[in-house]
Amino acid sequence: MRVTCKCGNKGKIRDSRKASPDFVTLYCYCLDVHCGHTWVAHLTFSHTLSPSAQAVDQLLFDRLKEMPRARQREIFEQLGKQAFA
Repeated sequence: MRVTCKCGNKGKIRDSRKASPDFVTLYCYCLDVHCGHTWVAHLTFSHTLSPSAQAVDQLLFDRLKEMPRARQREIFEQLGKQAFA
């Protein structure tokens, strides 16, 4: 991925922090030594153009694996309650 400084020169991503599967914070800096600009940019998922060919259950499994254990337990408890309702 390319980033461009406000001065018009190329920039580089120094670090990134994944806040969620759909949102990443990028820490960038200008490659022009005379500029020295540093900035933060956000990368977000916008929308799907073509759905994944991956099976829905695999997508759900992958999403669950990314969640903290406590959140996984909450989801399974909710599903258990709905199964008996």
